Amino acid sequence: MQGQALLWRRGGRRVVLVPTMGALHAGHESLLRRARHLAGQGGVVVASIFVNPLQFNNAHDLACYPRPTKSDRAVCQGAGVDVLFMPGTGAMRKADASTWVEETALAAGMEGAARPGHFRGVTTVVAQLLNLVLPDVAVFGEKDYQQAAVVRRMVRDLHFPVRLVVAPTVREPSGLAMSSRNAHLSAAERSRASALVRALQAARKAARSAAGVSGGGLSRLKRRLVAQMGQDARAQVEYLEFFDPQTLKPVRRLVRGARAAVAARVGRTRLIDNVGL
Repeated sequence: MQGQALLWRRGGRRVVLVPTMGALHAGHESLLRRARHLAGQGGVVVASIFVNPLQFNNAHDLACYPRPTKSDRAVCQGAGVDVLFMPGTGAMRKADASTWVEETALAAGMEGAARPGHFRGVTTVVAQLLNLVLPDVAVFGEKDYQQAAVVRRMVRDLHFPVRLVVAPTVREPSGLAMSSRNAHLSAAERSRASALVRALQAARKAARSAAGVSGGGLSRLKRRLVAQMGQDARAQVEYLEFFDPQTLKPVRRLVRGARAAVAARVGRTRLIDNVGL
């Protein structure tokens, strides 16, 4: 892969990478089509599929992660991908590997707190993919907002010569954010899970009020939305956070420009989502 990437670079060809873990759906397809547009005529679109064991802190989640290789190939072909890069686990990380890439500020809260070690696994493998594919541009999805922010900081701090593009979240008709994990939801769970996005929309409405929400009002809003998700989705909410989009730190006053993020389990399926307020 790296040898081919060097040939593309010497030939002046624009390379755009879309890193994924497979189980591709319409959300991924939108990223691939965005990459095709960014690559332009004569450019190269590379989609990587690698179910990264380093970012799982639950062996059951890793074992159950879907791997529909045949349909993933079809999605890539339909979206105009030139190269599908599917490295094996042993090729990506040797048994005695002892090097990690870790961002420690933006990764501290939300997903970082809920899943210790998760982002260290993400940044280590994304750094490897950037070194292997040598892209001019890499495309990520806004559904994983914190992940994109962490990778952007890593790229800045380590001077990777790549531009990051973060594409909007694609949603199902109910508003539920598209995710590979949605395949694990029963029909009833999928219907209930739309309560997560309704809670985020309620936070958006509150933030757009004339004075915003702060202090005790912010705490009451959070408790009300968590209770609403528990009732409507039967969800076990891990966190509901209102945060600054640049620092990712919790805000003390909910106003336009902040973001809201949620992680919750509906049945046995863990879902995440976020919106701008």
